[in-house]
Amino acid sequence: MQLLHIDSAITGDQSVSRQLTARTVAAWQAAHPGTTVQYLDLAQQAPSHLSAQSLGFRTGQAAATEVERNENALSEALVSQFLASDVIVIGAPLYNFSIPSQLKAWIDRLAQAGRTFKYTDKGPVGLAGGKTVIVASTRGGVYSTSEGGQAMEHQESYLKVVFGFFGITDVRFVRAEGVAMGPDAKATALASADVEITTQTSVAANQARVSQAA
Repeated sequence: MQLLHIDSAITGDQSVSRQLTARTVAAWQAAHPGTTVQYLDLAQQAPSHLSAQSLGFRTGQAAATEVERNENALSEALVSQFLASDVIVIGAPLYNFSIPSQLKAWIDRLAQAGRTFKYTDKGPVGLAGGKTVIVASTRGGVYSTSEGGQAMEHQESYLKVVFGFFGITDVRFVRAEGVAMGPDAKATALASADVEITTQTSVAANQARVSQAA
């Protein structure tokens, strides 16, 4: 089994989402021995945002320049790495009500017709099903407990939609919110997230074992 560990927070060692992804990966490996891990730090290795030079995978046109060839190679490497992974653990802090632009740039490279989805006469169909995605969702404030807060967040809602579009139905969240609301709130949020890490990794690991046995 292959696990892809992705961080996107720009705050380095101060990042709560990085702490949670590390704990999640460690818990997964403990629950599912033999898992191999690949690591991608999007704060350090973010793909460029989509441009005319990086749209080769959408147009189907052959690269005409060295820049286009390099962009196409990067898109291919990222989507191949994603498709080869059984489990994806993603650190996704809430930045300005959404996800980091580095994480969005990575997702844009994955959204390739014929690779992660296809169009049919009945609408789009995801091609990347059968994977487990665990998102370490971190927020300075509290958004999940009110209609107003839920309407403001485009982080978990977006990730659920886009991975669902790729055909992935097993999208789980390990959430720590209120981490900027003082030491006590942060400690409570981390303790709650630790419980979720244990729950989500053990349940997901058991489901993966059943799927492999079948």
